[in-house]
Amino acid sequence: MALYLQNKEQDRTLFFHLKKPAMLYLIAVILLIGWALGFFVFSVGGLIHILLVIAIIAILLRLIRGGNPI
Repeated sequence: MALYLQNKEQDRTLFFHLKKPAMLYLIAVILLIGWALGFFVFSVGGLIHILLVIAIIAILLRLIRGGNPI
């Protein structure tokens, strides 16, 4: 009985020792992906506003110069 419990404890500790680095890598990857998404989403948000301003200026210039209206 004692041998069975000892082997069970060794298996359990071996299981946790093997899983701990994998969980740390998983958390690191999730944080890295979250950081990248946050970085690029906020950067692209500003770019979209700049593109909208350029599009409005292009439409106004076309209307002022007498081009074909849209």
